[in-house]
Amino acid sequence: MAQKEIIYQGSPYALSYEILHPQAEKAIVFLHGWGSNKAVMKQAFGRVFEEYRHIYIDMPGFGNSPTDQILTTADYAAIIGLLLDALGVEKRVIIGHSFGGKVATLLKPKNLVLLSSAGIVPPKPFAVRFKIRLFKLFKKIGLGSLYRLFATKDVEGMPQNMYETLKNVVDEDFSAIFAGFPNQAHIFWGEADRATPLLSGKTIAGLIPNNSFYPLAGDHYFFLEHARFIADTIGSKSVPEA
Repeated sequence: MAQKEIIYQGSPYALSYEILHPQAEKAIVFLHGWGSNKAVMKQAFGRVFEEYRHIYIDMPGFGNSPTDQILTTADYAAIIGLLLDALGVEKRVIIGHSFGGKVATLLKPKNLVLLSSAGIVPPKPFAVRFKIRLFKLFKKIGLGSLYRLFATKDVEGMPQNMYETLKNVVDEDFSAIFAGFPNQAHIFWGEADRATPLLSGKTIAGLIPNNSFYPLAGDHYFFLEHARFIADTIGSKSVPEA
């Protein structure tokens, strides 16, 4: 494991990363989802993609990459882009899970691999909509500090800046960004995924012009059981050399 400091908009970001197969010429980058870290991606893919140099990254605020900044998805993409430039890594193949899928899409790699990506906003149940409205009312009357009463289990113990970051990114509609993606995309999805439903995957597949779509058995972390299939499906033959 290594760490590199990146300066973005005047602020330093100490980013933790790990490289496997450092002598390989072609690189493949792995971006985890919200609340996760590079270890999950390495657990899934560390034994496949043998012909590639693996780049596993803890994005700011996760794993061993601390930050006290409030960020947007565009900020994440810019920061990761600066790290890849500093490491001399070409954006040949980037695999992004959930939130990492949005970041990967903004980086516009030659080959984009989405694993149950975020970016399509499904309708919220009434109870969730009510909770949001109630929180906004409390905030308006100066009781915004009670936000944790309205937060889901996903934000328990989360620093304030990361909660604000989550609010920035959680309801982004990436439909136009997916539709404008200019390169090849491989889309893999868990058929029983409840965090990003299968319908979202079908929607993304209908938006990205040049893509292949693979529903697979499993939930939001389906890729832990299907890494070899994902690697074989992508395959070196389907990845341009230039």
